[in-house]
Amino acid sequence: MNEGLGLAFALVAGALLGGFFFGGLWWTVRKAVSSRQPALWFLGSMLLRTGIVLSGFYFVSGGDWKRLLASLLGFIIARLVVTRLARPTQLPGQLARKAGHAP
Repeated sequence: MNEGLGLAFALVAGALLGGFFFGGLWWTVRKAVSSRQPALWFLGSMLLRTGIVLSGFYFVSGGDWKRLLASLLGFIIARLVVTRLARPTQLPGQLARKAGHAP
């Protein structure tokens, strides 16, 4: 495989792994807040997400440090995208005003 194509594949795969990891974290937080046993949600989710992402990095890199670095870069890019998409819809000032009226 062409080295540039392999690096591009690793970047995209890292972005998909990052989207899975951080999207799964966002989903877990939303589910665990209303759960009776949130610790089980967080622990199970962390083990599952970490295991899948580490396995993905292992297979994507294929023992090549350049592909591993490209996949880590894609992972970080996905983190930035997911945190941007998962921001609260209200501004911090609006949240403070609502909190000031709380009983």
